[in-house]
Amino acid sequence: MHLMTATRPDIAYAVGYVSRFMENPQEEHWVAVKRIFRYLQGTKTHGIYFKPGNKIDFRGYSDADWAGDLADRKSTSGYTFMLMSAPVSWGSKKQSSVSLSTSEAEYIALSLAIQEGKWIHRLLCEILAAANETGPPEPVQSEPTPITPPRITPPRITPLSITPPVGTRL
Repeated sequence: MHLMTATRPDIAYAVGYVSRFMENPQEEHWVAVKRIFRYLQGTKTHGIYFKPGNKIDFRGYSDADWAGDLADRKSTSGYTFMLMSAPVSWGSKKQSSVSLSTSEAEYIALSLAIQEGKWIHRLLCEILAAANETGPPEPVQSEPTPITPPRITPPRITPLSITPPVGTRL
């Protein structure tokens, strides 16, 4: 199933999630795997398409859920990079530490996405330079987005306990 995630970004998260339980799988995990296979059966005509004539447009997106895993309150990071409106790189990974706020979880996800984005950008520059032997490639068009902390208004903050209940063995 991991090989399928190389061509199907729509199942990357689901496959990553069920693979966490490979050491000690239960019936519910097998049910989830069968559901993924049923989804694939129904969507086998879907794929990644690059439309001719689209300009070279490279964009990246990142997101995180905050304390999404109820067992250990760790967040999951995800990113997708699009080239000419088609996904070329994607990933989903459980964060290694507990984030104390939504902003912290988002910054950790953004850091992961930036690392991948820098690698892809260098690769694109090399490919474009090889295709255009007359000189260096033109910069890949992307809209710069300033990285600024989100505005937080105190009345909207909802506290969420990210520590285990008293008496829970860690």
